[in-house]
Amino acid sequence: MTTQTEQSSIPAAQTQGSHHWIITLELPGRLTSSLYGTWTPPAGATRHDVFTAIKNHITSANPDLTGANTMFFALEPNQL
Repeated sequence: MTTQTEQSSIPAAQTQGSHHWIITLELPGRLTSSLYGTWTPPAGATRHDVFTAIKNHITSANPDLTGANTMFFALEPNQL
């Protein structure tokens, strides 16, 4: 029964974006932040478009990360 409760708390794939992303940003000597999520890019978007949109979204929500170095970025289809 606990397993069913845990499974029901995981969002269904249909409610998640089409792609899964992970990004690590660093302000040397001050802060390192790894974030992740899912997103469905608009038709015709490039990997660079998605990277820029995600980084801009993060820095607008977390101004301390403005100017941070990108240490890692991954974007892959959100399916097994």
